[in-house]
Amino acid sequence: MARYKIKDGRELRIAVSGKSGCGNTTVSSLLARSLGIKLVNYTFRQLAEERGLTLEQVIENAKSDDGYDRYIDTHQVELAEKESCVLGSRLAIWMLEKADIKVYLKASDLARSRRIFKREGGDLQSIADFTAMRDREDTKRYKKIYGIDNDAYEKVADIVIDTERKTPEEIADDILLELVSRGFVEKID
Repeated sequence: MARYKIKDGRELRIAVSGKSGCGNTTVSSLLARSLGIKLVNYTFRQLAEERGLTLEQVIENAKSDDGYDRYIDTHQVELAEKESCVLGSRLAIWMLEKADIKVYLKASDLARSRRIFKREGGDLQSIADFTAMRDREDTKRYKKIYGIDNDAYEKVADIVIDTERKTPEEIADDILLELVSRGFVEKID
């Protein structure tokens, strides 16, 4: 993958959002590596590991305790505001007001479930059911806590990319080319 640099020594913040299985983490990692900047991607999964809980327990706890979401979202924004970075999270495009570009990745429910199955194994139907439940719970919590409808991304995102038929590298390249066209970065090799 080609490398790029930020023009004129300025800071650059890229916000990347998408539901589970859209390639959010992978694409954010590729962008950060291509640009030589920090990746900020702190999720329920990491919080669960830190607290010795399962992901399912954290999701269940978050249904009645807004502190889980508020901690993750506040912590990520604090990290992102310190330096140039790619912030990859469900709410990055809504929460990182200082983002120079806001990217939303989308894919069908089936494609997302298949990717999660490929990554984590298990039973495809169980993964599809869990992913649908998680989407519903996330949307409900985001509306309750922040008044954000994460299904209304077109109003917030600068770029919306359907990830179903593209590799993560192709998606990252699309974003990097957009950054070049907007004058934020230049290709160095």
